[in-house]
Amino acid sequence: MPANAEYIAGFKQWRQNLDKDDRWCVMINADPDALASAMALKRLMLHKVHSVDIMRINEVTRPDNLAMIRYLRIPAKPWQPEKAGQFNRFGMVDSQPAHNKAFAGLSYDLIIDHHPLTDLTGAVGPAIFCDIRPGVGATSTMMTRFLQALRVRPSPRLATALLYGIRTDTAAFERSGGEDDLRAYQWLSHHADTGLLRRIIRSEYLRAWLPLFSRAFRTLTDCRGGGAHATLNEINSADLLVAIADFFTRVHGLKWIAVSGIVDKTVIVIFRGDGGRDIGRLADACFYDVGTAGGHRNLGRAEFPLSAVPEGVKPADFVQQRLQTRKLRPKPQPPAPAPEPAQFAAKA
Repeated sequence: MPANAEYIAGFKQWRQNLDKDDRWCVMINADPDALASAMALKRLMLHKVHSVDIMRINEVTRPDNLAMIRYLRIPAKPWQPEKAGQFNRFGMVDSQPAHNKAFAGLSYDLIIDHHPLTDLTGAVGPAIFCDIRPGVGATSTMMTRFLQALRVRPSPRLATALLYGIRTDTAAFERSGGEDDLRAYQWLSHHADTGLLRRIIRSEYLRAWLPLFSRAFRTLTDCRGGGAHATLNEINSADLLVAIADFFTRVHGLKWIAVSGIVDKTVIVIFRGDGGRDIGRLADACFYDVGTAGGHRNLGRAEFPLSAVPEGVKPADFVQQRLQTRKLRPKPQPPAPAPEPAQFAAKA
């Protein structure tokens, strides 16, 4: 039996064994893929359990995500650990317990995710259904497959949510995604509300952000290699950096862009590129020794404490200097050869 068919059969069996008295809590780190997947799981558990609540561990601030929740009426509530006793079953989609400390302290009976497998020790119950497939572009694709297998036709709102979840996690198939994702996307397109999808996609910016866009334009500075750097200084959320960096990718002739800002005494630099060079490697080369940095070929991110900036130097100037004088991370030295085992160990 193919691997996918085994997961489908396992999910069907798990679903048949659901208890009508169970109160479920589906934990997510809210983004489009997680919101859509949780919405689909709730639909598949409808009439099978007493209740299903979707709980998010993060604050939703991106305007497109807020639009998604509003237009598709997704009931995602903020997680309150003190209310854990209201539930007797916990599930998780588009994430794993080790991904965030806010997920700790709970025993999960279901995990469906497309990220690489992490250590699940101590975080799962005896009746766990676990489907983790890193080769899939989005968890929304996996949930769509379950809907198809169970012959559950999604409502226009659910189909739109799953469609947007696949679209965002694969960057409209520019960053990732395979045949399974494409087939799911095509199937959902027949059931989704394209008008709602268009309204969500177009909800990219908040009006309060517009003056900060002006600041980014004023500070835009060329960098070698066809790139540029813009800085916003102190801001409330890194989401604004992402929005501005994505905007600059539409500028003709700009091969890559870095947008920096300070959030809670942490300097954050968001990178975007046109695919001509490995942007994740560029981010790492510039900031590996002062914080965390990396990413993919087309996008990257670096974070480091404000205290890493030398005294008397402006953070924006520090970032600009790093972008101009980057150097590759030194290759790690190979480990020393292990000593030869003792004679008695060899005999054992």
